[in-house]
Amino acid sequence: MVKYTDLPGPEKQSPMTTLHSFSAKSLQGENVDLSRYTNQVLLIVNVASECGFTPQYAGLEALHRSYQDRGFSVLAFPCNQFGRQEPGSPEQIAAFCSANYGISFPLFEKIEVNGPQAHPLYGWLKNEKAGVLGSQAIKWNFTKFLLGRDGRVIKRYGPATKPEAFRADIEKALDAKPASA
Repeated sequence: MVKYTDLPGPEKQSPMTTLHSFSAKSLQGENVDLSRYTNQVLLIVNVASECGFTPQYAGLEALHRSYQDRGFSVLAFPCNQFGRQEPGSPEQIAAFCSANYGISFPLFEKIEVNGPQAHPLYGWLKNEKAGVLGSQAIKWNFTKFLLGRDGRVIKRYGPATKPEAFRADIEKALDAKPASA
């Protein structure tokens, strides 16, 4: 199967329909086919270690631990595009997240979320759910996307929205009946 990330240049604009069409590199540099998250509810977040919103890691970890047994996971993508607030190496990012927040959810390779070098996953996410006033651009670290079990975007949350504020949305997504084939 051809992955969105395998397509050259302008062809990356080809429509992809779900998260399961993408792949990304883990923080350890391993290629991860995101179809491994089929039938899970996901929260995808661009993160940074030196951001004013960094304490949200604690809330994200609490959500992950609360709902992981029901098929929920947080997927975090470090990003250094906003105020250079994620300058660390993969090893430094992993150590920071472990030591300060006990992060157990998957961390991926540092990426860009805006501009010509944006990871294709983020191009798709932004296209699926625009932000405030229809803006597609990610405005800052800790922008969050909630995806249903079908790999489609349900909702987008701004950086200031704390993880505990959308527990009800996660529960609703977890309780949703799968679409008929």
